[in-house]
Amino acid sequence: MKTYIRRREENDQLVVLYGGWGTDENFFAPFCNDAFDFILFYNYSADEALVLPETKTYRKITLIAWALGVWAAEYLFPKTGIVPHTAIAVNGTPIPANDKYGIPLKTFEGTLNNISEKNMDKFYFRMFGDKKTYQMNADRIPHRTVKSLQDELRWLYNRMMEQNEPGFSWDYAVTSESDRVFPSENMNSYWKMQKTTRHIMVSLPHYLFPHWNSYTDFIRFVERHKRKSAPVVIL
Repeated sequence: MKTYIRRREENDQLVVLYGGWGTDENFFAPFCNDAFDFILFYNYSADEALVLPETKTYRKITLIAWALGVWAAEYLFPKTGIVPHTAIAVNGTPIPANDKYGIPLKTFEGTLNNISEKNMDKFYFRMFGDKKTYQMNADRIPHRTVKSLQDELRWLYNRMMEQNEPGFSWDYAVTSESDRVFPSENMNSYWKMQKTTRHIMVSLPHYLFPHWNSYTDFIRFVERHKRKSAPVVIL
């Protein structure tokens, strides 16, 4: 497991982000600004210990979990001790390898058993949604070995098969209607059952963060929809 940290002494806000499988800090660091401290967890495995910065008091802590990071946030929450004021799940569910509420099991296992450079190129293409977006974000594709990707996904799969029922409280869930990695129908089915979670649907690809200039803008967009009576939003 790897940790990426950005801190400024005067900041009183913190964004904690749990990344998805097959990523690195280049996927997420471009959306940081100097208004908040930032902690990113990614490249999950048992090879490296969880790293946390020294304790600091924050006026606001926002947790964002993307893709398989939604599961990882629930799994790691007891170990981090970071209690967010707001928790946002993005294009994922706490049951990510599941025929009804996640990635169908055959698809998940097929990906795990067939990781190659060629198949990873296809995976990133689906993540970005189309050729134009793929080309625009080509510099963010991590240069990781096939073995590191296999080790990470194997570790995630094994832990998922062991985990108990989800028990984390999510304030918001944002799902993409044109997601080509996590079936949108399955995500929507799961989040519609969560009565205390505000579900927001958007017409964006799986990797949707480039639609906003920063996490500040993304969080502001999400928190506009606090009222349960507010309509579901589709951009």
